Amino acid sequence: MAAGLGRRVVVLGVAHVVDLEAPLRAALGARALDGVALELDAQRAAVLLGPPGGPRSTAGAPFVFRLWALVQRRLGSAIGGGDAGEEMRVAARIAQERRLPVFLVDDPLPATIAAFARALPFKERIGLLLTAVVGLFLPSRVVEGEMDRYAESPEEFTDELRRVSPVLAHLLLDVRNEHMAERIASIGVAGVPRLAVVVGDAHVPGLATALRTRGVDVETIPFRELRRTTAPSPTTS
Repeated sequence: MAAGLGRRVVVLGVAHVVDLEAPLRAALGARALDGVALELDAQRAAVLLGPPGGPRSTAGAPFVFRLWALVQRRLGSAIGGGDAGEEMRVAARIAQERRLPVFLVDDPLPATIAAFARALPFKERIGLLLTAVVGLFLPSRVVEGEMDRYAESPEEFTDELRRVSPVLAHLLLDVRNEHMAERIASIGVAGVPRLAVVVGDAHVPGLATALRTRGVDVETIPFRELRRTTAPSPTTS
C-alpha cells in the first residue's frame, strides 16, 4: 500500500444462491468500516434493493442471459438458499443499519450485455445455453454437492471456465475485475479508506490482485471461509 494512504479493503466472496446472512453479519460486524461496495450497477441495484414488483433486471437481455437468471432462481430454491442476489440485499441492509454509504462498483448491465453480444463466439453461446438447460433439471443433492466442491476448490471451476469458454471468462471476470478495482480505488481516494466489498467468489483473487496493483491494502475472505464464519473476530481499527 502506498505510504500514508491508509486505504484498507476487505473483499468478501459470496455465492449468489446461498443464504449468507449470518456469516455476512459476523464478518462485517467485526470490522471498522467507512462504507460497503456491492457487485451491482444502478440498474440491478434498482431491482434487488428497490421495492418488490419493479422491473426485472434481465428485461431486454438476450435469451441465454434470461435463461441463466432462471437457473439461478431454481438453484437457490433447490438448496434452500433463497433468491439470487439476496446476499447483496443483506450487505445493503447491514450498511444501512450501520449508517454506512453503499457504493455500486460493477459495470452497467447494458454495457456488459453489449460486450457479450459483440465478442462471445457462437460455440460458446451454445455451450452456455446447454449448460443452463442442464442446470434447470439438476437434483438438489447434486447442486449441494457441487457447491461444497466449489467451496473447497474454486480455482478448479475457474480454470475449467477459462478452458471451455476463454472469451466468457475474460469478459465476465478479467475485464470487470479491472473496472471494479478502478472504482474501488477511487472510492478510497475520495475519503472512504476502510471499505468492505461484496462480490461473487470467482472475482475475489483477480479483484484482490487488481486492487493491490493500485496500492490498496487488501484482505480477502473467500466463500469457503465466509460460509464458516459464525462469530465476530476482533474489530479491525
